[in-house]
Amino acid sequence: MSDQPRSLPSRPNLRYLKLEAKRRLAAGEFPTLHDAQLAVAREHGLSSWAALKQRIEGGLPRPDGNALAQLRWVVSRFHGSDRPGWSPPGADELRLHFSDAMLGSFDDETVAVLTSVADRLQGKELVVSEDSPSHAHVRVPGLQVHAVATDEPPHGLVALQVRRLDTITDARVAAPTTRTAGTAGTPGAPAAAAVAEQMLAELGLVGLSLAGGSPDTPTVWALARGWADLEQDEELRPDHRFPVGAVTRLVTATAVLRLVAAGRLRLDDPANGHLRTVRLADGTVTVRELLAHGGGVSTPSALLTDDAVPDLVSLVGPLMPCSGPRGEATNSRGGYAALGQLIADLSGAPYPESAARLVLDPLGMDSSFFPGRRPDAASGGVTGYDLAAGGTLVPALAKIFTVPSSDGLWSTAADLARFGLGWSSLLPADLVAEALTPQAARPLGAVGLGWFLDRTGEMAGLPGVAPGSSASLVVRVRDGRTHAALSNRLTPVESVNGRVLRAMDRAAAAADDRACDSL
Repeated sequence: MSDQPRSLPSRPNLRYLKLEAKRRLAAGEFPTLHDAQLAVAREHGLSSWAALKQRIEGGLPRPDGNALAQLRWVVSRFHGSDRPGWSPPGADELRLHFSDAMLGSFDDETVAVLTSVADRLQGKELVVSEDSPSHAHVRVPGLQVHAVATDEPPHGLVALQVRRLDTITDARVAAPTTRTAGTAGTPGAPAAAAVAEQMLAELGLVGLSLAGGSPDTPTVWALARGWADLEQDEELRPDHRFPVGAVTRLVTATAVLRLVAAGRLRLDDPANGHLRTVRLADGTVTVRELLAHGGGVSTPSALLTDDAVPDLVSLVGPLMPCSGPRGEATNSRGGYAALGQLIADLSGAPYPESAARLVLDPLGMDSSFFPGRRPDAASGGVTGYDLAAGGTLVPALAKIFTVPSSDGLWSTAADLARFGLGWSSLLPADLVAEALTPQAARPLGAVGLGWFLDRTGEMAGLPGVAPGSSASLVVRVRDGRTHAALSNRLTPVESVNGRVLRAMDRAAAAADDRACDSL
């Protein structure tokens, strides 16, 4: 133990000091964690670990996290920038507050956006619903702002997302009690339920279904809050099914990769070498390009139907046009339509049957299916909703996607979590790594083989939309933690998964801290 006293920094971090004590215990400097914590406390001039904890938690106000601090700077610095006398920040000042990624696209339009945000937040009481080191969610009437800062100093903003919040006057959305499944004993489950309640109100959702899990736990947890059908006063349950839109493409990509693993095709084969029922107009487009959303295959003109789902050749003809940008990552409906037909041609069975055999059945996704017509309440399907004039909610068009392999899956949040946890078990390690390797750039990230990747490669997933519905699936690459969010209103729910993940991380860290304190 050092005999040199040390002063606490101006903003001491209790978690950092706990980790320091654990590190010194692991290094063999002390026989027990209690001894290590006592030494750390005494080195900082306190008589015990309890006194150090009280000094930090009770003696100092909690500072803003990095993202919230940067957002407050934006509000103060850009408020009134369209008025005479305002001077823009120079390059050195900007580098203290924005990441290189944002600075690369900083222009007059960016200043205009920041000015709009600053003017709308200036002088308002910010409702802060999340304030972690790298993320902040704040609200004022009619507006929500999500700020993301880098983990490294000077903690510049890497993203600033602004979303208008609709005014919901429909009294029917007053949420019933949250229903859960498999949450008993799940660390952080109450934190997830709190986020569900909060986000249902913030985003004006009719219903919200969440699920998640990690590879080291035997079960998937799930919860549902809100309504499956307002007209029938039907409360949402975890087993209700939603259309998941583009999230379907992850199932399709995994099915293709299983065929690659079986030696039925290779990633760099021209897709036309395996297509039988339809052909691509550009015969050089490869399977890899289709998986990476970069084959340039045109989107079918008819995306939705209120009748039976047609077969692909009757929808697009025997030759699929390739008029889109080649090699650029887009959310490719046309490319995944072609991949669905490729799976059917190689497997000798229609895509829904083949995808179930290759992916859904092995992963125990018993509540997931590719309906030929719009599912009704009897089959557990939710009713989707749109916002009408005056803030009331009305049922969305009862249509279904025409291409099952691109957007046609209906599922539960729990089944999507099972997919996120288990898809890699269906493939050899080299194909798993290939699927999560950037193939092309996209805004704020990259695209792998099916998977969208964030700028750090830390998170993989895909969002999806359908008439009156939204979906999101994310997997944290380093530990396999998976979260799924489904809503029966067409409002993006990607931020919900991030909020749940961070809330459960904080709850788990707090539980670890309590365990340490009891030693």
